Amino acid sequence: MSNFIDFNSAKKLHDMQESKNRITELFNIQYPIIQGGMIWHSGWKLASAVSNCGGLGLIGAGSMYPDVLRENIQKCKKATDKPFGVNIPMLYPNLDEVIQIILEEGVKIVFTSAGNPKTYTETLQKEGLKVAHVVSSTKFAMKCEDAGVDAIVAEGFEAGGHNGRDETTTFCLIPNVKNHISKPLIAAGGIALGSQMKAAMILGADGVQIGSRFAATVEASAHDNWKKKITELNEGDTHLTLKELAPVRMVKNKFFNELEEIYNVGRNSESLIAALGRARAKHGMFEGNMEDGELEIGQVSALINEVLPVETVFANLLKEFEEAKMPKF
Repeated sequence: MSNFIDFNSAKKLHDMQESKNRITELFNIQYPIIQGGMIWHSGWKLASAVSNCGGLGLIGAGSMYPDVLRENIQKCKKATDKPFGVNIPMLYPNLDEVIQIILEEGVKIVFTSAGNPKTYTETLQKEGLKVAHVVSSTKFAMKCEDAGVDAIVAEGFEAGGHNGRDETTTFCLIPNVKNHISKPLIAAGGIALGSQMKAAMILGADGVQIGSRFAATVEASAHDNWKKKITELNEGDTHLTLKELAPVRMVKNKFFNELEEIYNVGRNSESLIAALGRARAKHGMFEGNMEDGELEIGQVSALINEVLPVETVFANLLKEFEEAKMPKF
């Protein structure tokens, strides 16, 4: 287990908003960097590695059966003595069982998404947990504040995976959300560099949630074929589709083209569901089928050129954050 103390020139992050801010204090972490709880990527190895580097690692419960989730939580507790959490997409089944496992295993932080924040927030907070909820609009951010969450993740439509219907970019979303809420704000979507992290915080975010950059790490549980593919993507290689069901940003591959053919003959939800079948995302990201699988990743993948260890990603983020300067007029 690495203590990950010395980041050379990035060690003190002199120009960060504060050495302690609302996100680091809320989650008791060193840096306001949260790793997204991505399906098929965010197992215990990734989450513990991020937490050991001073960020907040999240286990992605969306791609795990309840017993697999319990195993990942237990392994994460052995791999780190730092805070970590679990991300729960609320459109998935077995939610009550998942919540019970989280409580039984003593997890202290939960990020919820794709559902009503009121459903479990009060239950979890009564047990001493901190709860953050992911939204894609100012309207839903305000509902989160009314629901009493501890923090809000505002995610622009640059992000990979399930996404908002309004197609609002992170740069537009963050300052607007900031103007309408008082809770700690985490920016997500299109962030892979330290300079982008600084930009998000200048716009009003207290911290950032990063997905795609952590998807292409040694510790991510996704297939090596997929990690390599991420490093080969260029601008325009991802697209937001499936709005009739639940909007998803994915790579344009053979499966994507099959969906486009369905659109060409009419927007038939039943045909789209049939094309999705079962386990398309697992088939692609976890099992490595780059043509017939669903490949979810953000637009920022165009900036990702290497599969790196989490420790190196963190060092780069912090160095880039420190070196990013405002130009003079």
